[in-house]
Amino acid sequence: MTRPALLLLFLVTALAVPGIAVCAERPQVIAYGGDPAQRTDFYPPPAGSGPAPLVVFIHGGAWRMGDKAMATGEKAAFFHHEGYAFAAINYRLVPEASVEDEADDVAAAVASIRGRAPELGVDPRRIALIGHSAGAHLAALVASDPQYLMARGMSLKAIRAVVLLDGAAYDVPRQIAVAGPLMRRLYRAAFGDDPQRQVSLSPIAHADGPNARAFQMVCATQRADSCPQAADLADALEAAGTPATLLPVDGVSHRDLNVNIGMSGDPTSAAIAAFLRGQL
Repeated sequence: MTRPALLLLFLVTALAVPGIAVCAERPQVIAYGGDPAQRTDFYPPPAGSGPAPLVVFIHGGAWRMGDKAMATGEKAAFFHHEGYAFAAINYRLVPEASVEDEADDVAAAVASIRGRAPELGVDPRRIALIGHSAGAHLAALVASDPQYLMARGMSLKAIRAVVLLDGAAYDVPRQIAVAGPLMRRLYRAAFGDDPQRQVSLSPIAHADGPNARAFQMVCATQRADSCPQAADLADALEAAGTPATLLPVDGVSHRDLNVNIGMSGDPTSAAIAAFLRGQL
């Protein structure tokens, strides 16, 4: 097996979510495009709660793998308990699709739910994006570069809160420059070698506004690149007048930071819940 293939196998294993309990509520699968990957698992809000805020989860996987199933179980149950509707989206993957296509898929998935808000019990004015790893990059990009939501008939005012879980590509050229050889190949496979395109796909390049209402950056301190990238994006957003908080988390891996969200007693989940309550 080649070294790139071994790296992909490692990433798939690291991002897997074994042993997670299934949410009691079976999701409604919503198609937002013609491609089989353009599907969303939608969990309705608690019965009788009235129009509820919507939390949209975007999985990771180096822009080329992963699945919405990584967000089921504890996550769906946790946000349901908090009083939210919850959606876990799939999106098309590199190399068959581009990162630009993936960002458009995120916007399209949000628009498909927002357009059916009364039927689904969702308040279209209170939407949050949560993304992990590559999903954090996509969440940050859609929440800072208005072109993606505008193409789907929305503005950035539609996004009230954004939670970024351990992303490390908010400044793509910088990340490619500091990454090791194997990770650099993964970034280049996603973002190419054109510096102008790399900048255009960097959330930090769009942080001067307009932006979504507020951001929370969660990062695992044991990673060398995640917290510095998150801190720089938070500083850029704050300089533009967009509230952005940094939450470094000690003693967890990149994988665990995602897997633990929604688990009983997890302090990071509690911090995310408190942030969302303040924004939604």
